[in-house]
Amino acid sequence: MNARDPQLPLQADEASALGEFAARVWDEEIVPALTQYIAIPAKSPMFDADWAANGHIEKVLRDAATWVESKKVAGLKLEVIRIPGRTPVIFFEVPATKAGSEDSIVLYGHLDKQPEFNGWRADLGPWTPKYEDGKLYGRGGADDGYAIYASLTAIMALDKQGIPRPRCVGIIETCEESGSYDLPAYIDMLKPRLGNVSLVVCLDSGAGDYEQLWMTTSLRGMVSGVLKVEVLTEGIHSGDASGVVPSSFRVLRQVLDRLEDSKTGRLLPDSFHCEIPADRIAQAQATAAILKDEVYKRMPWACGADGGPVLPMTAEPVEVLLNRTWRPTLSVTGVDGFPELKSAGNVLRPFTAFKLSLRLPPVIDGNNAALELKKLLEDNAPYNANVTFTPDGRAGALGATGWNTPDLSPWLSEAINTASQTHFGKPVGYIGQGGTIPLMSMLQKGFPKAQMMVCGVLGPKSNAHGPNEFLHVPYGKRLTAAVAQVMAAHP
Repeated sequence: MNARDPQLPLQADEASALGEFAARVWDEEIVPALTQYIAIPAKSPMFDADWAANGHIEKVLRDAATWVESKKVAGLKLEVIRIPGRTPVIFFEVPATKAGSEDSIVLYGHLDKQPEFNGWRADLGPWTPKYEDGKLYGRGGADDGYAIYASLTAIMALDKQGIPRPRCVGIIETCEESGSYDLPAYIDMLKPRLGNVSLVVCLDSGAGDYEQLWMTTSLRGMVSGVLKVEVLTEGIHSGDASGVVPSSFRVLRQVLDRLEDSKTGRLLPDSFHCEIPADRIAQAQATAAILKDEVYKRMPWACGADGGPVLPMTAEPVEVLLNRTWRPTLSVTGVDGFPELKSAGNVLRPFTAFKLSLRLPPVIDGNNAALELKKLLEDNAPYNANVTFTPDGRAGALGATGWNTPDLSPWLSEAINTASQTHFGKPVGYIGQGGTIPLMSMLQKGFPKAQMMVCGVLGPKSNAHGPNEFLHVPYGKRLTAAVAQVMAAHP
């Protein structure tokens, strides 16, 4: 049994030791491990249909599992769990060191990655890691290959000093970037082994800056899929066909006009909107006071028509924050049916296809939204064109539902603020995120009384999914120590 009184708060020297331990492990072990991880193109199944045969996901999974097992944490048990036909999951558990504790802390992350994308700096690339000025560049390090390494380091930091903590359980999936469609089956399988989950620590989120600990208060849902308009069975000379055959691109524009006001970007169906809770508006106001116009200036704006930068949809910081967290927005993330410019002859194309990404407010049901979107886009097609919308969702869910954090208990609110003050020198910040982590709504439904600590290293210009993605290593070190301190404060 641990000799330290678990009721006592951490002393300054103990908290400092957590930070020193985390920093040392990051420098000596985590950065080298992530450097190897970044070099492996472990793309998520949506972007690598032959993921099983290619073996990249298996490689990063095995590397991470081997690293965890090599730490020889007392009582640690690790399994790679496999359901036939699904991406595998790492499940590990470490027994409590706090006497009488019957609760479990769930630590979550993922190892699959987004695809390459273009526009990388000449000396960088998605699979060519580079450590420069405290930033580790390459795909997946920050989003969020670091999570399993940081999670175990937080546990080790506490155990090294004999600071009691509850039982810890890790769930590391390999399908998150495809919408976590395999995860529900594993959650159902593992639920009896998770125990009494009272805290979930998710390290797959973002930060408003690198100066303080940031807690994620909400995540948007998402419907993604392919909208396709077909008008011909083959391309026809545009001089012969134009004026007779309706352009598939024009038909697609008409169909999208049902969904979005192209002048403002506002989504037209009322059912895709919700009333923004008053406490989230208040938090956005507080965050805007901290970040000011950096909430939009952080974007890599192109040079505009007058020589200045392209303008944001709004320059009001509070509205920027609410737009990217609580209001629905449409993005076109891919196209098909278009030849490259150098090969584009005078041909009226037979079809146009857009990959749509529709971000939804946190409390809108993703599956219902996907069904409504399909009906909206497909019904009463102009010119009787063949219009289809095929959602990406699988396993019975056509869209992902977002998440709005439950009210923080007094102990957690105090613990995260103390941890931020200790390791960053500033109070905790609260910010909604525009992305989607499907696990959070799953766990909140399965464990409605659990507290949620959702945070991450994706701060300004870290650019997850895009070119020049990087992991801010100094922030990762402090975040790891802060997570350890919050775990120590668990009642």
